[in-house]
Amino acid sequence: MNQVIKVLSIVLLTVGLLASCAQPDPHPMDMTAAVQNAKSKADHETLATHYEEAAKDMRDKMQEHQKLLSQYKANPWKYGKQTEGLQSHCARLVSIYSSAADENMAMAKMHRTMAEETR
Repeated sequence: MNQVIKVLSIVLLTVGLLASCAQPDPHPMDMTAAVQNAKSKADHETLATHYEEAAKDMRDKMQEHQKLLSQYKANPWKYGKQTEGLQSHCARLVSIYSSAADENMAMAKMHRTMAEETR
């Protein structure tokens, strides 16, 4: 009986930890509906702000991986055989996050322009 209680406790703790690590929805709004229904200046400004915030998040993640990449390059002996894989992984993420930030800023700019053109 004690063994069952221990196992259940471990399972519940594990599930609790995993649930606490879950990422919140990166798009708190239904983007498809928001884009399709954007008609007013305020709608386009809201979308522009959303894309600017997403770009900021992408730049933050990019900087985090740039720091990790620098660490992996500065101290390769600490990571053994995994060094090249870790460096490659971070370099790729830096590129992906940078592109995502640029794309989000382009979308923000388009919606700012649409907001200016909308009465």
